[in-house]
Amino acid sequence: MISTVVWGTGNVGRAAVRAVAAHPGLELSAVLVHDPAKAGRDAADLAGLDTSLGVAATTDIEAVLAAAPGAVVYAASGDIRPDDALADIERAVRAGAVVVTPALYALYDSRNAPEELRKRVTAAVDAGGGSLFVSGVDPGWGNDVLPLLVSGLGSDVDVVRCQEIFDYTSYDQPDSVRYLVGMGQPMDYQPPMLAPTVPTMVWGGQIRLIARGLGVELTDIREVVERLPLATDVDTELMGRFDAGTQGAVRFEVQGIVAGEPRIVIEHVTRIHASCAPDWPQPPSGAGAHRVIIEGRPRIEVTVQATDEGGNHAAGGNATAVGRLVNAIPWLTAAEPGLYDALDVPLPYGNLGRNRP
Repeated sequence: MISTVVWGTGNVGRAAVRAVAAHPGLELSAVLVHDPAKAGRDAADLAGLDTSLGVAATTDIEAVLAAAPGAVVYAASGDIRPDDALADIERAVRAGAVVVTPALYALYDSRNAPEELRKRVTAAVDAGGGSLFVSGVDPGWGNDVLPLLVSGLGSDVDVVRCQEIFDYTSYDQPDSVRYLVGMGQPMDYQPPMLAPTVPTMVWGGQIRLIARGLGVELTDIREVVERLPLATDVDTELMGRFDAGTQGAVRFEVQGIVAGEPRIVIEHVTRIHASCAPDWPQPPSGAGAHRVIIEGRPRIEVTVQATDEGGNHAAGGNATAVGRLVNAIPWLTAAEPGLYDALDVPLPYGNLGRNRP
C-alpha cells in the first residue's frame, strides 16, 4: 500500500479523498487543510462520505511531510496563488513523495515548459527523489490522451478539436466564476482568465502536448474570445444573482497553428445559465460535457458526460480529472524519479468496486 496524502479539500480535494480511499493500492495517511476550522474533522466528513475513514484533517504540513508519505495529491488551487502552489509542490517532492496535481498549468507539457520552472522541479527531484505529474482539472485527459487516442481511429485527420461545454449554475466557486472568468461583471470588465496571452498560458501546454503526440510542428498559438451578456436576471442556488446586461457566457479557443491553419483547437463554451448563448454548442443533456471532434475521414465525435456528488456535472468533471491523477500514482511510484506529463504516464484500468469506502 502506498501511503498517500491529500493536500486541500475543495472541489478537487473532496474527489481526491474519495479516489484515494477507494484505490486498492493506496492508503490515505493524511489530509492537509488550510482552514483551521476543518482541522480535526474526519476526512470522510470533508469528502462527503457517509463512513469514517479514521484520518483527521490537519494544518501541520511539516509533520505530514516528515512522515515521508509515498505520494501527495496536491489539490490546493494554483489559479490565484501559483508561486505558493509551486513552493508547496517543491517541498513535497523534496520530501521524496510522488506528487500529482492539476495546479501548475505550465507543466502540462513538461518538455516545453519554461526552463526556469523545469530547473526548480528537477532540482527538487534530484534533492529528494520524488516525482511530479501534472494533468489538468478541466479535465486534462480530455485535452491530451483522449484526442490522441481518437485521432488514431481515422485514416486522415484535418483538425483535432477539444471542447468543454459547461453551465456554471451549480458550480460552487464564486471567486473563480465571478472574478477570474467574469460572469456577472460589466461587459467592459477584463476577466483575468480571458486577458490576452492568459488562455495560452493555461491551455497552450496541452496544445503543444497534442502536437508532440501527433508529430507535427506548431508555428503559432492563437486566441479567439467571444463574450455575451445576460438578457435577463439569473438567480443561482450557490452563487446568488447575476444581473441582466452583465457577462453571461464566454466562448474562447486556443488554436494551435500548423502550416498556417488552426489544426489543434481547445475550445471552452461556458455559461452562467442555459438560456444564454443558445446558439453556441450545447451538451446533449444536463449542465456540461466534454467533447472531442476529429475533423477528417471519417469524422469522429466523442462526448463524455460525468456526474458526481448527487448528479453534479462540475463534480463529475473534477472526479474524472482526479481519477487520472490518483490512478497514476502506482505507475509513478515504480518509475524512476522525474518530471512526467500525460504522454509519459499510461492510463491504467479501473478498480471494479474494490475497496470501496
